[in-house]
Amino acid sequence: MTTVYVGVDVAKAKLDGAVAWTAQERQALGQFDNNESGIGQLAKRVTKLCRAQGEVTLHLVVEPTGGYEGRLLNFAYAQGWAVTLVNPLQVRRWAEGMGVRAKTDRVDADVLSWYGAATAPSGQEPMEEAAQELDELLRRRTDLEQLRQAERNRQAVAAHKPHTPAAVYQSIERTLQALDEELSAIEEAIRQLLKQDAALHQQVRLLRSLPLLSLLHRFQARTSGQGTAKQLVAFVGLDPQPKESGNSVYKRPTISRKGDTHMRSLLYLGALGGKRGQILKQIYQQFLDRGKAKKVALMACARRILVWAWAIFRANSPFDPLRFEKTVQLAS
Repeated sequence: MTTVYVGVDVAKAKLDGAVAWTAQERQALGQFDNNESGIGQLAKRVTKLCRAQGEVTLHLVVEPTGGYEGRLLNFAYAQGWAVTLVNPLQVRRWAEGMGVRAKTDRVDADVLSWYGAATAPSGQEPMEEAAQELDELLRRRTDLEQLRQAERNRQAVAAHKPHTPAAVYQSIERTLQALDEELSAIEEAIRQLLKQDAALHQQVRLLRSLPLLSLLHRFQARTSGQGTAKQLVAFVGLDPQPKESGNSVYKRPTISRKGDTHMRSLLYLGALGGKRGQILKQIYQQFLDRGKAKKVALMACARRILVWAWAIFRANSPFDPLRFEKTVQLAS
């Protein structure tokens, strides 16, 4: 059965599409509205172009755009299409390697379909509904926490300024109160979700971290449950990135920083606190004994936390440091 790759460049209002049967056989689909009607028109266009190919499998290739792709993804999964959310930077570098320098919506759609036909990426499963709801709630909680911190910073600055109008103080206080109320509402929604979903509640009890649980569900969906601990480390951007060539060392090795910045910060803080415990303290000290910098040792501990969490998530069992130490391999 022939696989037809449908590349779609997603914007807030518009979708640009292209199809590829092979890396050499590609065709533009045109531009469509990013709504149910437009997506239906795109699908009809794809069906019409594929009619002469006989029985085909459709594979959607799209870049994440902060949520604007959500309606298209839901449609594709409902139609039984395979779906791959690609890394935008990875695809861009691939395109440049293939000689594509221009970057327009139409070109991007063509590149996505071409990339699919040339690399045949694996399809990805959608997140479970409850896990997706938790993910959205946590994203909103993070947004509100950042807004509240920004207002608190403004409050502190206003307090140090002479002649700050009373109306300014009152406005900041009202905003802070509103943000506190919204945060409380989100926290209650999270509690209700965990109360209603026994599986999520059990996973939270095992991992003791809602953001980490959401991340693991997202990674499991992206890798169709076949992801490895090493891939997870790269997914978050904690994978080492040495800069060497022959006998030359251009820079000190760093982490790739390709993934979720907020999650990396949480894992780093977890390592900072966790190194006071017996298990991580030994790992941290081992790196220091090898002459590694303290920050490098902390990053190694952060990676170890992440890999242990993945093992707990996959096994659905409590943390067992002795067993995990023997079975989990981590590049450091």
